[in-house]
Amino acid sequence: MTPNTQTSNGLANSKPAPVDRVKQLAATLLSERGEASGAQVARELHHVLRALDVDDRHSFQRYLGTEFQPDKAVLRTVAERYLANTTAEAAAALAQAADPPRQELLRRMNMAPGGTGALIAMRSEISAHLHDEPELKLLDSDLRHLFASWFNRGFLELRRIDWQSPAVVLEKLIAYEAVHEIKGWDDLRRRLAPDRRCFAFFHPALPGEPLIFVEVALVKGLATAMPPLLSRETDEEAARTQAARADTAIFYSISNCQDGLRGISFGNFLIKQVVEELQAEFPQLKRFSTLSPVPGFRRWLAEGSDSDTALLPELERDGWWHDLAKSERLRPVLMRFCALYLTRQPSPGSRIDPVARFHLGNGARLERINWFGNNAPRGIQESFGIMVNYLYDHDSIEDNHEAFVRDGTIVRSSDVDALLEP
Repeated sequence: MTPNTQTSNGLANSKPAPVDRVKQLAATLLSERGEASGAQVARELHHVLRALDVDDRHSFQRYLGTEFQPDKAVLRTVAERYLANTTAEAAAALAQAADPPRQELLRRMNMAPGGTGALIAMRSEISAHLHDEPELKLLDSDLRHLFASWFNRGFLELRRIDWQSPAVVLEKLIAYEAVHEIKGWDDLRRRLAPDRRCFAFFHPALPGEPLIFVEVALVKGLATAMPPLLSRETDEEAARTQAARADTAIFYSISNCQDGLRGISFGNFLIKQVVEELQAEFPQLKRFSTLSPVPGFRRWLAEGSDSDTALLPELERDGWWHDLAKSERLRPVLMRFCALYLTRQPSPGSRIDPVARFHLGNGARLERINWFGNNAPRGIQESFGIMVNYLYDHDSIEDNHEAFVRDGTIVRSSDVDALLEP
């Protein structure tokens, strides 16, 4: 008897739908023992995955988030064994049993060429759905866990970016600039002038994709406002003279280029490495500081957390910052609240400012809070134009970092303390 090649609806048997095929490949990949065959399955999986439309990709992401859980029976047995005998071996067995098979599947998906970039893109894609689809949080958590290992400081390479860098990298600097928009190639040339330095961190798994851009201005004294740093000096000789006379390096823009790596720490002391590069080239530099935004300040003030909500109606009036008398009246109040915002102890409902967390975690000191450091629309919208200097003192970076990580201590200057006084 010949096999029936017709389905009940009269259609001939056909290949599974692409989304079902990619699910089959995922299950197969996890069951493979050999590295070579696993790599081949991973390549095919990514090939099929790239061809899926948005809805089918989302279906596969939900599949990853809900399947591939630890074996409950095994986990219960190992947990009971650990509770009965809390040895190091029992703890290791418990950790292994609790490790979801999903993580091993993601590791194997990473074996394919371009696998790392595809997983980063997947995390970027699911981030928009985490609030409404909590089942995706397990997938996000596993990706975060793996990325924290794959993108630690030991794997990152620091490169200087200049006008001779590949055009594709320069285009990405323009595209990824997240703090102060680069308005075309002329503006980019100014950012790469002799009194400026730009660096990028790369990872070997993403050779042409920068992870972080760091832009630096070489100046005299502590810069407290953005307009002078972004002004377009066209005289290259004057810019070289400025660099030779500079005593301060100002980190004025640090941009994370990969949305799928948001929230992943690339290890501490990234800025310290840039400081060392600058010191080697410019031994006369005595001070290394940022001029940073305060992106969470206005939102915190609006929420009324330890703040005076009576200010809000006045601050909502468009153009108040152009009225000198009004802005000077608001200045001491807003400066004090910004100091409170940046120095308060974080709590479950009130997180530390993301830029502050980055710099304090890298060992900086909260040095100075600057009134009207950035009057561009974004600066007004985020923080009423206020900007901050975080100072990187080579001799205290590690102590500052340890104090912040250990108990949340925010090392700060006497100038900041003075703002906190009633």
